Amino acid sequence: MHHKTTQEPPVDLPVGFNAWLLDCAPVADCATCQTEWRSLKAAKAAGEIDLATKHATNIRDHSGGHR
Repeated sequence: MHHKTTQEPPVDLPVGFNAWLLDCAPVADCATCQTEWRSLKAAKAAGEIDLATKHATNIRDHSGGHR
């Protein structure tokens, strides 16, 4: 029996789009920001851009509360 796949091929994003998605500024003396930053770098190195984007969003959301 043959199964029909419905998975679409991956989408190629414009050059520079990943850099825009991952743009964030972790606060240097914040343990939460630094943990998210390390996780972002590991996910990016592993090619898991969706997970890296999640960590970048967490950094942006968290670091915005630092004054």
